[in-house]
Amino acid sequence: MTAAAEIRIEAPAKINLYLHVVGRRDTGYHDLDSLVMFATEGDTLTVSALPSGDAPVLRIDGPFAGALAAEPPAGNLVVKAALALAAQLGRSPALAITLTKRLPIASGIGGGSADAAACLRALCRLWGRSATDPALFALAAGLGADVPVCLDGRAAYFGGIGDILAPAPILPDCPALLVNPGVPVPTPAVFRNRAPAYTPPARLEGSPADVAALAEALSRRRNDLTDAAISVAPEIATVLGELEKTDDCLLARLSGSGATCFALFPDDAAAAAAARALAAIHPGWWVRPCRLVSHSQAA
Repeated sequence: MTAAAEIRIEAPAKINLYLHVVGRRDTGYHDLDSLVMFATEGDTLTVSALPSGDAPVLRIDGPFAGALAAEPPAGNLVVKAALALAAQLGRSPALAITLTKRLPIASGIGGGSADAAACLRALCRLWGRSATDPALFALAAGLGADVPVCLDGRAAYFGGIGDILAPAPILPDCPALLVNPGVPVPTPAVFRNRAPAYTPPARLEGSPADVAALAEALSRRRNDLTDAAISVAPEIATVLGELEKTDDCLLARLSGSGATCFALFPDDAAAAAAARALAAIHPGWWVRPCRLVSHSQAA
């Protein structure tokens, strides 16, 4: 197999439709039950081999590049993913990587995890390796809880600490709106502020016929991290309140540990109208109409 000289791959936002914290391990990590879909909004990664070198060379551009400017490249999850896979395969890590950062930082939609997963997929294409190798998923799990599901790139339930994936039922494409108030929310701070109670797993009983049926099913589930995230970033409560007031909103919820919230709508026109209304009222917010889909563009 002849590898392409340059690989370009999308890193879509990961959306937790619901997220239940079902227990806590002796290690301090929490066991979760969540249903994930992917947005048609995300970052982009471009990877190519360099003729020489002992480490990846990372360049970051895009609207949220500035937020990562002070971070040493070695601390970026993309670089960690590249180094880990190169070591696993016995390959040179001499790589040129460009990350176009369109997703907010520390925003509960798996931006860094999606970028790391996209890097793994890109390198599998570059080096002629299978992206479904179990060893690759084991490596992904070592990088972060959301990396395996982002690597899989399909709607899925995830359990454990993110390392146990199960197929989702057939889900409808969902017209949606993503909104972030511009406040980073570190996940450890949210878990530290979480109430000690746990919630049982609550997987769907079947396949919702349409987005309205999915929203109704999700309304009987929750994101257990919402209250804790609001205690860290009170702006989240404002976002949820504004989304709930938009015309035709079927459901408004926090994704992951925040601060990005999403809302489901009956059609694309309603999502776009809500986006225009919120952007006019809150010009400093990140507001993106999109669709939530069962297969990411990277899958």
